[in-house]
Amino acid sequence: MMKQILFVLLVGVTVLTSCEKSTENTMNVSGNIKGLKKGTLYLQQFKDSTLATLDSLEIKGDGTFSFSTEVNEPEVFYLYLKKEDNNDINDRITFFGESGDIVINTSWNTFDTNVDISGSKSHEKLLEFYDMASKFNIKELTLVQQASTPELQEDSVALDSIQRLINQNTISRYRYALNFGLNNGDSYATPYIMITEAREANPKYLDSIYKGLTPKVAASKYGKEFKAFLDENN
Repeated sequence: MMKQILFVLLVGVTVLTSCEKSTENTMNVSGNIKGLKKGTLYLQQFKDSTLATLDSLEIKGDGTFSFSTEVNEPEVFYLYLKKEDNNDINDRITFFGESGDIVINTSWNTFDTNVDISGSKSHEKLLEFYDMASKFNIKELTLVQQASTPELQEDSVALDSIQRLINQNTISRYRYALNFGLNNGDSYATPYIMITEAREANPKYLDSIYKGLTPKVAASKYGKEFKAFLDENN
């Protein structure tokens, strides 16, 4: 009887230990795709420049989903929805994944445009940047539309004025990106943002941002890519 008790206790300790090991670096992604009746959802990630599928789930009648995968550090992942409408537009959500529980809620008809993501500090920083960057993008689009009107097409002075505004907007956008990088050296999202959104900025300023990264961020996947980019352009 004593041997049986000891065996049960040993198994319990082993299970608890293995659970702790499996959850320490585990990312759990769950949520709901409102209105989705049928489709296949894929959890994807770039590996060696190739978009690889880590897991998939066939959805029938219920839009709830759940994925689990091991992550060594915060990194960009994708949720790709293959719907049964033969429409490949707006079917991929980009999010910064990390260990822990991440909840993603959206709708089938606005899959990547009206999505709520919580549980990832890295994604919160990425979203903070994108929210501001979108304002610069909207302003530039508005100016370009103004310049394309028939009246302004015949007014060189007005066109020059709009072009100056576009140039100023571009400078302001880069200035915001650089300030963001300098102020968020502890975020894994920072080197990713620099190599995807600010790579045309002055290398001198980008180098200052890299030097301001914390050791863990600098040693991360995107930290190393940022460093390689700087080495190639200096």
